[in-house]
Amino acid sequence: MSANDPFARLPEAASFTVTSTNVTDGAAWSPEQLSGMSGVPGGKDISPQLSWSGAPEGTRSYAVTVYDPDAPTGSGFWHWAVADIPATVTELPEGAGDDTGSGLPEGAFQLPNDARAARFIGAAPPAGHGPHRYFVVVHALDVESIGVAADATPAVLGFTMAGHILGRAVLTASAETPA
Repeated sequence: MSANDPFARLPEAASFTVTSTNVTDGAAWSPEQLSGMSGVPGGKDISPQLSWSGAPEGTRSYAVTVYDPDAPTGSGFWHWAVADIPATVTELPEGAGDDTGSGLPEGAFQLPNDARAARFIGAAPPAGHGPHRYFVVVHALDVESIGVAADATPAVLGFTMAGHILGRAVLTASAETPA
């Protein structure tokens, strides 16, 4: 596991709380959040349930991202990105990140991840590469719509959000595939 801190060069932001029935901060993903698409035994590519509270005053929308900074790519790996979640929404159900985004609130949309699928793709670290961290982040934003195209990359979303982030709620999960 590397020391990459995905927030090190981003503007500071207030902290608020995110919890999940599927993810315990600092613990390994459950099999449901591993990637069946990538052939991980038992993997199901099911996005985790998320609930958040305590967002900063002035929050007008949210975005959710799941990012692995330890992927052997030079740029990490984006597993999920959701934009334009209304400020009145403070929970996403388990499985909201399916192929259709069936559990997303009206107006919210999924961007293509690094596998180029507009959905959640579970963890699948390369065999023998060691443990990987997965940052599950709810971003509180000061705009109702972040203004990125539905086919933009999560990196473009992150770049566009940088000047609009009021707060960040973070859970960190892990996964490792033995050699």
